[in-house]
Order: sequence, then C-alpha cells, then structure tokens
Amino acid sequence: MSMHSHIIGLGAYLPERILTNADLERVVDTSDEWIRERTGIRQRHIIAKEEATSDMAAQAASRALADANIDIGDIDALIVATTTPDMIFPATATILQAKLGGKDFPAWDIQAVCSGFIYGLAQADCMIRAGMFRRVLLVGAEAMSRIIDWRDRSTCVLFGDGAGAVVIEGREQEGGVIGSILHADGSYRDLLKAEHPHEHATPDAFHTEGIDFSTDAAGIAAIEMKGNEVFRVAVTKLGEVVVEILRKYGFHSRDVDWLVPHQANIRIIRATARKLGMSMDRVAQTVQYHGNTSSASVPLALNELYRKGCLEPGQLVLLEAFAGGFAWGANLIRWSKEKKG
Repeated sequence: MSMHSHIIGLGAYLPERILTNADLERVVDTSDEWIRERTGIRQRHIIAKEEATSDMAAQAASRALADANIDIGDIDALIVATTTPDMIFPATATILQAKLGGKDFPAWDIQAVCSGFIYGLAQADCMIRAGMFRRVLLVGAEAMSRIIDWRDRSTCVLFGDGAGAVVIEGREQEGGVIGSILHADGSYRDLLKAEHPHEHATPDAFHTEGIDFSTDAAGIAAIEMKGNEVFRVAVTKLGEVVVEILRKYGFHSRDVDWLVPHQANIRIIRATARKLGMSMDRVAQTVQYHGNTSSASVPLALNELYRKGCLEPGQLVLLEAFAGGFAWGANLIRWSKEKKG
C-alpha cells in the first residue's frame, strides 16, 4: 500500500520583542494608518541581537517534536526553509540538527524565499511517498529584520521574524498531503531581490522601545522591491495556482475548508479568497501581528489555526505562497491530526 504524508506535530516561535507601527512612525516617514490600509500589518516581532535563525528554528522544531510526542532521534531527515541562514555554510539545517541533539540523518536548506515552506512540504512529501524517509522535520525560519534597510519606508514596514515547524510522517492511512503545485519565473527577479552586501549602514537613529537597529557592519544585504509590480503579479499568480491545484486533484473551491496563505499583504490574501469564493472567516490571518515572515509565515499561520482548535480531521486545507524569484506554489492537505483544544 502506498504511503501518505501526514502532519503529526506543529510548533512555532516568535521573538519577544515587538515593533509596532507607532514605533516606526517615530523613525521613518510613515504612519500607522498608511501601513494598515495598504498591508494590514499592525506589528511585527524582531529577533534579539544574540539570537540566530537556527535559535528560532530550534524553538519551533522542539515544540513540533513535543506536539508529535517524539524526539529528534525519531527523525529521518531535516529541512530548513530560510532566506536568512546563520552563515553562508554550513546549512542552517545542520546547525539546527546539532542544537536539537540529532546526528547522522540528512539535513539541508531550501531557498525559495517566501515559498520555501511550500517547496519544502512538496519535497518532503515526494521523498516520503518514494519510501526514502518515514519522518521529516520541516522548518521555516527567518530573521528578515537583518536584511532590511531601515531607512526604506516602502520595505521596512513589511517584514518580521519568526519560525514555524511541522513533523511529517509517512503512513498507510489515507489523507494527509494530497499533492502540490510549484512554479518559478526568473525573468521577474529584479522586481524583488536582496543582492550581496553593499554600502548602506542602518542609521543610529533607529532606537525605540529598547530595540536597537544600528549595525556595526559597513554594508548589509537589503531587500529591494518594486511594490506595485510585485503586487500585480502576486495576485495573478496566486489566483491561478489555487485554481490549478484544485483542478489537478479533482476538487472545487467550495470543498476547501481552510485557506492558509502566505502572510505578506492583507489585500493579496483577500484577492485570493475572492478568487476561491471564500469568506475571510475561513482564511488564516496572522499578517496583522507577524508581518511578512517569509518562509515562516505559512507554518506560523497553520500553527495558529491548529492551536485555536480550528483544524479538524477530514477538512481540506489549501496552503499557498508567492515569493521573490519569482517562485510560487500551493499544497493541498486532507487534514488528519486530531483537533487541538
């Protein structure tokens, strides 16, 4: 009998420090009203100076393992989706493996920016179906605040830090991950990017509520985005991919119980919901509290639904994300984990 990939554990971590829109009003030419109207974001979490991406990942992963009632010795493979690795090499996944006390099993990173978790879930599912692994720990973790130019009001308001994790297990039981759709088009690469480090030290003026945004580095890699163009393409591609995945696997939009979208912009989320004819009360929404946490946003939103007791066995859950590259995709899941709460 064929194996099916079931999510058996979920975990999340958000740094303690919170940066509100009001905080940003004091240091850059923006306003709470402007940010909320255009993005839906009210606040975001900021990683501590002494923390690394792997530290956030370790917190989320440990909670996912505990939720699955297993330990790191029961894991066959570890995948970390991240745009902000601890270092160029080794992979953040191997650093995380050591922090969790694991060894010997394969561990590697995926870089598909905000679509990293979607790509990682598709990859883990294929490997489990092929019989290569039984249990995979998949983590999306990002320290996006470290690749932001805090003088650029068009991008500094958008991003936050955090990590989300799931444990995926192969079972003969029907359900679990039904399938995935992945796309990319590199011709759009200049619309949303972060090049190698260049000169633009963050101003010393960025001190608010105990959060120090100054840096000793002469230059850091920073996100550059042509927002209007990215918005238009994102709305189009996400509208297409959610229809495509439902059609491929024989479902209709009315069959979807929960949409778990990438949390980048509330207007993009609403547009995708409209494409599916879904009311927003069936859509996971964390963008207002987390901002755009890139590859961490989908697992963070999924974890919140689970922790609130919203997800029930038998429900059809649709995940989707759009990212720089451009890379985008969707996963379709027949939820099988018992309701939380």
